[in-house]
Amino acid sequence: MQEESGNDTSNDTIKNSLPYFEIPENPSNFSGGSILSRVIDGLGYRYFWASEGLREEDLAYKPSDDAASMLETVEHVHGLSVTILNAAKNLPNIRPYEELKLTYEEYRGQSLLNLKEASDLFRTLTEGQLDSLKVTFQRSEKSSEFPLWNLINGQIADAIYHTGQMVSFRRTTGNPMSPVVNVFMGKNREAKK
Repeated sequence: MQEESGNDTSNDTIKNSLPYFEIPENPSNFSGGSILSRVIDGLGYRYFWASEGLREEDLAYKPSDDAASMLETVEHVHGLSVTILNAAKNLPNIRPYEELKLTYEEYRGQSLLNLKEASDLFRTLTEGQLDSLKVTFQRSEKSSEFPLWNLINGQIADAIYHTGQMVSFRRTTGNPMSPVVNVFMGKNREAKK
């Protein structure tokens, strides 16, 4: 069944190429930065496996004429990952966004790398440093700033939401996510023989 679903890629190859094949070890403490980091790690693991092994027909799928396709959803998650990383770096998000023309693999890979870098940065920040971070959007001379809280219920929650859509789309196209993925444990179960 794995060969039919497009999940026949070697785990060793996948594991060594991009972050979030599994969730990193638990942080050593429960600080604001480590909790925010862990939420991003959970997103990264889910997104890694929701976006792993997509075929052309998966990427083209959209549930209705007015809906986004799977590829457009991958592009949107990439934009969310950029905003998450910019918040971790305390950098503004410049609008209008530069339009990128990347492949699915490039969008996916860069998104995972953005999430990992943001997670690593947030994990190291003190409460005071977190307090000083803003989510900033800039258009020409105008700038809008929001507290870091908005990143959690905004871009992070939105990326989790769209990752769930991708899982649903995959089922619809006959290429379900690998059944060994265990989001509670943050690492895959042993495949049944």
